[in-house]
Amino acid sequence: MTGAQAASAAAAATAVTVRAATEDDVVAIHAIYAHHVTHGSGSFELAPPELAEMARRRAEIVGKGMPYLVAVDDPESGSGAGGVLGFAYAAPYRPRAAYRYTVEDSVYVADGWARRGIGSRLIEDLIARCAALGRRQMVAVIGDSGNAASIGFHARHGFRLAGTLPSVGFKFGRWVDSVMMVRPLGAGDRTMPDRP
Repeated sequence: MTGAQAASAAAAATAVTVRAATEDDVVAIHAIYAHHVTHGSGSFELAPPELAEMARRRAEIVGKGMPYLVAVDDPESGSGAGGVLGFAYAAPYRPRAAYRYTVEDSVYVADGWARRGIGSRLIEDLIARCAALGRRQMVAVIGDSGNAASIGFHARHGFRLAGTLPSVGFKFGRWVDSVMMVRPLGAGDRTMPDRP
């Protein structure tokens, strides 16, 4: 990234507000996610879910007390974008009780808005909120071992490679890996949790 690109990315990041997603944001969230499902291997869904399904998923995450966030363009930034530029959420990693201190992150940025610091603002806020909730580990399950952008993004935010599950998905006429990355939240595993 050149100096001018870094300055542009920093300017874009400072012009974004991260806040809790509302029902009113679901249309924009749906559009962002639909693009990623249709054009990328970051999600293993083959077709975008219906709008009502996206609303149900958001409500389920929020109902579990987990953060579901949007990055919203500051209307005074002069970017002309307006609205939701990305979203992120944390969900329980697995339903069994022993996993109760571990969450899985999901971060999606609107088409044409990557590499402007929006994803970083989202993941940093998500990490802080999950740590404040007493969670101790955050897992990233990244679709496609060739997804260097997502792997690098997570590495820059403290995730380390935990392993690769080869050829567990099939999308766009080819086998696709899942890359597992993990980072500690708060004290991680250095101390015992507040409640067993």
